[in-house]
Amino acid sequence: MQALSTRRVLILAGCRQCGKTTLARGLAGADSIYRTLDDPTLMAAAQSDPAGFVAHADELMIIDEIQRVPALLQAIKRNVDDNQNPGRFLLTGSANIQSLPGVTESLAGRVRKLRLRPLTQGELLGNTPQFPQAAFREEFTAFRSNHFSSDPFSSDPENLQGRAFDQDFYITQALKGGYPEALRFENEREIRQWHKDYVESLIERDLREIINIRRKDSMLTLLEILAAWSSNYMDVAKIGADLALQRPALESYINALETLYLVERVPAWTRTDYDRAGKRDKILMTDSGLMSSILNWRHERVRLDGKLYGKLLETYVFTQLAAILDAQEEDYSLFHYRDREKREIDFLVENENGDLLGLEVKAASAISRESFKHLEWFKTNLAGEHRFTGLVLYTGEHIVSFGPGLWALPISALWH
Repeated sequence: MQALSTRRVLILAGCRQCGKTTLARGLAGADSIYRTLDDPTLMAAAQSDPAGFVAHADELMIIDEIQRVPALLQAIKRNVDDNQNPGRFLLTGSANIQSLPGVTESLAGRVRKLRLRPLTQGELLGNTPQFPQAAFREEFTAFRSNHFSSDPFSSDPENLQGRAFDQDFYITQALKGGYPEALRFENEREIRQWHKDYVESLIERDLREIINIRRKDSMLTLLEILAAWSSNYMDVAKIGADLALQRPALESYINALETLYLVERVPAWTRTDYDRAGKRDKILMTDSGLMSSILNWRHERVRLDGKLYGKLLETYVFTQLAAILDAQEEDYSLFHYRDREKREIDFLVENENGDLLGLEVKAASAISRESFKHLEWFKTNLAGEHRFTGLVLYTGEHIVSFGPGLWALPISALWH
């Protein structure tokens, strides 16, 4: 990996069970040192003698679950300052270690941090994501036909050939989510149970290491509320209306869930003088399958309820889009837009040049010019001198233009 050849320390960060340890072991050479802080003996040794724990020669040292002993960061800083060769440490963390209470060492100038997310559809198919580059260039004819799978309920890439993506496919994939272990199951009930066991384990163990949870029931209720809130705008007062928690405690609980990469905020795009533009973040679950299992959603229920289907689809698209943007060499920023006139754009992607990509997610197999009204308004009134391309991602199969810089694309274009 290029980052290990140029940086002294590399952090692979992301939620538990998203594949960090598997990736780290895959990057390890024959002479690498591997230590996991999930091992009680190794964790005790790290706490007792941080400097001795990280001492080694020039080989790569991999430390798994670094958030369990934050004191190691200071020892790692001293180690890499004494030996400034690149590729000294590969750290994995299931929590955003810089956000943990009492952590003051950032390793600034010495570290590169890479976010690892649950698997995307493109990764399951073995596709290299080209969507951002193609979208900004409006090169959509390069996308292959929107046809896949004789079995919409299969996760096997070899079976994902031959039929059109449709509502059943998107619902099924979104209900599964992207955790590798959950994708081993084909039965909805088994998938939901895995997700619920996962949440129970996080609250019993990981959350207790981050925050002093006095009321486990309140945390479970909050997670359910945030799952139901996914794709909506942050309103802490309304989120906590049914919880017997003071505002500081509520905010600390929400921050803890963010630290564990279970929920994520997408900031509002505010680079405008338009005084009616909203500034509230949008909150989303980082895995659509986890969200669905927490809410006990079934395939048929989602299929018959347009509101649930829309929420599921937008969260699913977010999980795909965020992972794709993280994987690019170019820096992209992800926003949303909403104003007091109720004009909304689900997602805005900004590239390094300041050009903008607006994406609206529609849970429909056919769309009309009306679907582009907010994108057109934004392009005319707010994009200014920057290039703006408006896309409506829908569950149909055609790639069609609705005017200059306005396109309808199948959702599957994200991973082709």
